[in-house]
Amino acid sequence: MARKMKTMDGNEAAAHASYAFTEVAAMFPITPSSVMPEHVDEWATDGRLNIFGRPVQITELQSEAGAAGAVHGSLAAGALTATYTASQGLLLMIPNLYKIAGEQLPGVINVSARGLATHALSIFGDHSDVYACRQTGCAMLCESNVQEVMDLTAVAHLSAIKGKVPFISFFDGFRTSHEIQKIEAWDYDDLKEMVDWDAVAAFRKQALNPNHPVQRGSAQNPDIFMQAREACNPYYNALPAIVEDYMNKVNEKIGTNYKLFNYYGAPDAEHVIVAMGSACDTIEETIDYLMAKGEKVGVVKVRLFRPFVGEKLVEAIPETAKIVSVLDRSKEPALSASLCTWM
Repeated sequence: MARKMKTMDGNEAAAHASYAFTEVAAMFPITPSSVMPEHVDEWATDGRLNIFGRPVQITELQSEAGAAGAVHGSLAAGALTATYTASQGLLLMIPNLYKIAGEQLPGVINVSARGLATHALSIFGDHSDVYACRQTGCAMLCESNVQEVMDLTAVAHLSAIKGKVPFISFFDGFRTSHEIQKIEAWDYDDLKEMVDWDAVAAFRKQALNPNHPVQRGSAQNPDIFMQAREACNPYYNALPAIVEDYMNKVNEKIGTNYKLFNYYGAPDAEHVIVAMGSACDTIEETIDYLMAKGEKVGVVKVRLFRPFVGEKLVEAIPETAKIVSVLDRSKEPALSASLCTWM
């Protein structure tokens, strides 16, 4: 296992890990994710090789909607494909995300999560863009800091390939995307060892090809449509175990302890926070301070946001907990204030 210490921000960490698994990158720049495709473009131009022994093929589109369409088409043609976006750009991709998920194509959308423009434009600290994608069928994996971006972006790609479900791998725009840290970076040989090559072969075998044509994108009446929609359930039921398995493989390689939900704090905590994203690192420091003063507190860090595994969340919360505070980073005006949007 070879890992090198490098200084980089979250965008570069995501691009480094994503480049390894990507054959085609379809892109359109949008703040704060623009640096990700910029790195990928530079590395491809310089001839950097992915784990398949080739530079990534770069495709620049006229908008994020076009980029998502190119991702869909490229995946349908049998090329492992990724894109990079945020905020309004991600919203423009939503129609294609339904298709990519519905056709069980293993794409990865790397997102530096950012607030959506409502009464005004705000470029910071919000998960409203990724929340808008909860219904698309994409799995959603969250990272809290630059090192986690490096490590878990790989988990997203590996799980997408094996699970036949597209992933939105996201972290906080600016708070993480532009935070510069000294981290350990993957060697591509280590990533290559973890790939399910049988799953890659199966994906390529199902690619659209005029030599063995198949019908896709047909119109169906409700009875057939609903049967087909229900038929995808086993893949989503199996996906959390696949993600957990790859987290364990990463843990074995680099000595981490990634789980679907990670707990930090007092084993007998009475007050527990549930949070996701860059806030978790700040909460950890606060917990250390409060525990030194004798307070029984803790935090559950959400990794796999979709599919949401409630049982794993409950397992992560100490039985001694009396208060659970959910820190939600999205304003949903039409939702009752008494309801939690996590589930």
